[in-house]
Amino acid sequence: MLPVPIQLDKNKSEAMYLQIANQVATMIQHQQLEGGRSLPSIRKLATLLEVNNVTIVSAYKHLETLGLVIAKKGSGYYVKEKQIIPPSIPSPKLSMQQITSQHLHLEHNQINFASATPEPSIFPIASFKHYLNYVLDRDQGYAFGYQESNGYEPLRESLCQYLKRHQKLEVSPNSIQIVSGAQQGIDIIGKTLLGSGDCVFVEDPTYTGALAVFKSRDVLIKGISLEEDGLNLSELEAALLTVRPKLLYVMTKYQNPSTVTYSLKKMKRLIELAQLYDFYIVEDDSMSELNYEPDASNISFKSLDQNERVIYIKSFSKIMMPGLRIGFILVPSPLSTDIMNAKHHTDISSSGLIQRTVDLYLREGQWDEHINQMRIIYKKKYDIMVQELNKLKAYDVKFHIPHGGLHFWIQLPPHLNANELYDLCLSHSLITTPGKLFSPTEDTHLNQYMRLSFAACTEADIIKGIDILKQCLHLMNNKKKQSTYISPLI
Repeated sequence: MLPVPIQLDKNKSEAMYLQIANQVATMIQHQQLEGGRSLPSIRKLATLLEVNNVTIVSAYKHLETLGLVIAKKGSGYYVKEKQIIPPSIPSPKLSMQQITSQHLHLEHNQINFASATPEPSIFPIASFKHYLNYVLDRDQGYAFGYQESNGYEPLRESLCQYLKRHQKLEVSPNSIQIVSGAQQGIDIIGKTLLGSGDCVFVEDPTYTGALAVFKSRDVLIKGISLEEDGLNLSELEAALLTVRPKLLYVMTKYQNPSTVTYSLKKMKRLIELAQLYDFYIVEDDSMSELNYEPDASNISFKSLDQNERVIYIKSFSKIMMPGLRIGFILVPSPLSTDIMNAKHHTDISSSGLIQRTVDLYLREGQWDEHINQMRIIYKKKYDIMVQELNKLKAYDVKFHIPHGGLHFWIQLPPHLNANELYDLCLSHSLITTPGKLFSPTEDTHLNQYMRLSFAACTEADIIKGIDILKQCLHLMNNKKKQSTYISPLI
């Protein structure tokens, strides 16, 4: 059996399988379970802990995903033998396109601070599979047919109830357009509203996927700098006197990459400016549920919109499962027909099977339970990240405390360059994201910045990753001191 008894608390909000996995992981990390040792059989451990077999399977699968155990067919699960990688083997160079594509192939010992995609071990596989099978049994072949171009109507009704509970938004199902993720939503808006030579205002820095969409439409992109509570309004209003944008693209909560959250005052003023200068605000919301403060505000641009100036995009990728490719747009009524036609011309409709399953997931209350679980998991990682980042202040590193989201935006001291630091970190098996990738321009004003995401990391990875970053900062500081040293005249 195990060297240390597993203690389960069935009153805790943490899932049972995670309690088991975390305690076994601790035994492995403390070398109480040595490499090559077999773990108790699924049935034996389930009986001992008085849980069902599926709970033990989920715990072992989670440990396998973390790289701590391996499954041997017909034999069971074993603690993984540690492999020693020769230090002389350099980490492969990664292109900037690879970093932002979310399709990184990680080497054996690399830590990924670049990806904002959740680790697969926390995906709600069991519950989603239950609803998926229910839909297949209930709807048979109809689940695989084309849906209405604006989306499966029961799902749009469920989303109305969800928005009412979480965002205090009263909307009609007819105002909702289902899309295959936020990226497609931005693309459809671009197809509908933008033509060659038009102007789009964006936050500076901003989401790289949105920049790619706007560049593909051959439009002028104007970046407006960010302050701690949103866009720099003086800069924005000065720009509006010289050029009239078709769109202003913003992220209200825990902005990517800056982690900024908009103040109510600024949201109200931006709504006024949109009406005054006749442009739409595209509000991209992928993070609002991931708040780590009990009194966090749910106010959005859309909730303040009295004149149908806000196009609200919501994606479930960061808080559910990215591969589902499901999201929606709240469309102002004057645009509804054009948006729906653009969606139809893009891919006719989003997956009927996935739409019907997500509808049940929302309707049966499973979504709220999942969100609460995600907050618990990510809050632990967030707290560790803050604790570890504070250790970098000795190197004059600054960062904003976001109180939510999945990443941090750090500023290096003036004498250091984030692109050079990225290269050095990569050579030490740590992947980061240099700030220049998020710039709407080609200048170097973000070369002191770096985004660090904890979504794809374990708690142990976060501690190890920040330690690597600290070592790299130390090396760069020493190198700078040596390069600026002037020998005395003899």
